[in-house]
Amino acid sequence: MSHPLSDRITGLPVSQTLSMAAKARELKAQGIDIISLSLGEPDFNTPDFIKEAAKKAIDDDYNSYTPVEGYLELREAVCRKFKRDNAITYTPNQVVVSTGAKQALANVAMVLLNPGDEAILPAPYWVSYEAIVKLCEAQPVSITTGIEQGFKMTPQQLERAITPKTKLVFLNSPSNPTGAVYSREEMRALADVLVEYPDIYVISDEIYEHILYEGEAFSMAAFEDMYDHTITINGLSKAFAMTGWRLGYIGAPEWIAKACAKMQGQITSGTNCITQRAAITALDAPVSKIQYMIDEFKERRNLVFELLQAIPGFKVRKAQGAFYFFPDISYYFGKTLQGTSIENATDLSMYLLKEAHVATVTGDAFGAPNCLRLSYATSTDALLEALKRIKKAVTV
Repeated sequence: MSHPLSDRITGLPVSQTLSMAAKARELKAQGIDIISLSLGEPDFNTPDFIKEAAKKAIDDDYNSYTPVEGYLELREAVCRKFKRDNAITYTPNQVVVSTGAKQALANVAMVLLNPGDEAILPAPYWVSYEAIVKLCEAQPVSITTGIEQGFKMTPQQLERAITPKTKLVFLNSPSNPTGAVYSREEMRALADVLVEYPDIYVISDEIYEHILYEGEAFSMAAFEDMYDHTITINGLSKAFAMTGWRLGYIGAPEWIAKACAKMQGQITSGTNCITQRAAITALDAPVSKIQYMIDEFKERRNLVFELLQAIPGFKVRKAQGAFYFFPDISYYFGKTLQGTSIENATDLSMYLLKEAHVATVTGDAFGAPNCLRLSYATSTDALLEALKRIKKAVTV
């Protein structure tokens, strides 16, 4: 019996972060002691003040369909947040609330990309960027940025990648998977290239903006000459430990926001009403209310950096933000570990799962085949044990 699925879905890769997380869960269910460093999910509980707002929304009988673009009160809170944290002035008509930042990203790509258009992805890039571009029948154009240049795209690389077909540039700072952060000066240098191309738009993914240890997380849209050509993406999952609540949002030129609302209206409609009411409280809260999580992540960052440096063959750069390390592990390519031939990052990732019982994600998923992604969004005890197991598994 044939299964006539569309070319669109058969050509779509499975998310390797979710795939590795599923493998880890399967092994755990078999009684194997797996430590997962695969998912980028904070191990904190949602702060109590946000949970109380959600409970109040239930008690206040918020249970009806919501406006497609989000409650006006929430969009106003998003505008206040953008002004306070990013020095960007948006109006509620420029904001669309979605079911997670991933949907927000997909909405923007769907309304701006036509078949045959090109979207520039500085690699390493978050796994879903490439898939989203392909779903739009557009062409992802990867720019390799190695560990030696801090995993950041240079203006020269950007200029060389632009063609008459270029429509979008994806930027993610702080970065998943590298933790790299573009400084204001580095953003300005990229903007100086882009202002010469009025038909190109920037998707600025700023979901990790508050999880920052050094430097400043600067927003491209804060530059006056980039404001009309930038779509700013953010959400609640990472900084507020609200992954399962599913809420993301955009700030954009009004014509793009209207198009995204139109797209969303035919797919999911409005985001969950209880999450939206809780989000107002979250966004209006000072960043100091979540500082305890950021401080803990920084301690873990320092610990994991020290431990990774002690592993032979792991070339690592200290992350400035987010909660990942992305070591270059190409030293092991062509080697044999415990009878297992290691030819690429996927081989090493699967070897570590089998031999060390530690789940990581291959760099192939992020457009960087020489690397592995390790998330330190888990307990210190788990991190200590995981890095001990990894070191033992590769030191043979």
